Amino acid sequence: MTPAEDLAERLRAIRESPTYRLAYEDIELLGQDELRPLRLQLELLKPERILHEKGIRSTVVVFGSARVSDAETAEARLGALERQARVTPEDVGLRQELARANRRVEQARHYEQARRFSGLISARFQQQNRRDFVVVTGGGPGIMEAANRGAFEVGARSIGLNITLPHEQAPNPYMCPDLAFRFHYFALRKMHFLLHAKGLVAFPGGYGTLDELFEVLTLIQTGKMQRIPVVLVGRAFWRRVVDFDLLLDEGYVSPSDLDLFTCVDEAEEIVSALERFYVNRAAGDGAT
Repeated sequence: MTPAEDLAERLRAIRESPTYRLAYEDIELLGQDELRPLRLQLELLKPERILHEKGIRSTVVVFGSARVSDAETAEARLGALERQARVTPEDVGLRQELARANRRVEQARHYEQARRFSGLISARFQQQNRRDFVVVTGGGPGIMEAANRGAFEVGARSIGLNITLPHEQAPNPYMCPDLAFRFHYFALRKMHFLLHAKGLVAFPGGYGTLDELFEVLTLIQTGKMQRIPVVLVGRAFWRRVVDFDLLLDEGYVSPSDLDLFTCVDEAEEIVSALERFYVNRAAGDGAT
């Protein structure tokens, strides 16, 4: 190798060296433990800047199970299993699948109510470039998909806050592409759910739904966030999954704590609950 070739090779090595990268382009650097505070800051900053640019003034959060589907899909799945069961009626595993499929058909009503609610609230508050009560979900399937879909079907915008998981949660196709975000940190994702929230609607769900719901109730109860209307959809489900009366009887919560949420069954009832909260609040503000 000639001296000139040696110098050219050294320049190539310098340009390709990780140390020569601009710091903000160095993904390996950003991934180091010591840079966690910076990553947290970026996850806080990025969605806020974009929501501001898009003129999103307020949101309504919709939580619920990722495992439910729309009525058509649930019924098709049940029909396929019923046909299979007629061929192999002795299959125990198939009978169990059939029982779950029957439950999914029943649960599909929650999907349809979430879809309808989102359409109602989005059509009402996104007219003439208004950006209030914009639906925000976790961006995945199930109830999240239903709520994003309801907004999509009336030509409105909605937000999705997806999360990276060991088994990747795929984004649903109904949230707006320019309002679709992905998070690494659950804590930052939870914060973004509430930063602009003027209402929370919780449909039946599992650990994730319960975690997010009770965190919000705790924040309101302790005065760490401004009170917003919290609506639980599915009276029968919530009556069974949480014995709020027992908590009251045992003295673990106060009577006023049970006023922090409302239970309903239908999409129109959700809208009415949100309306009552803000009408009463306005009347109270006027009285003072």
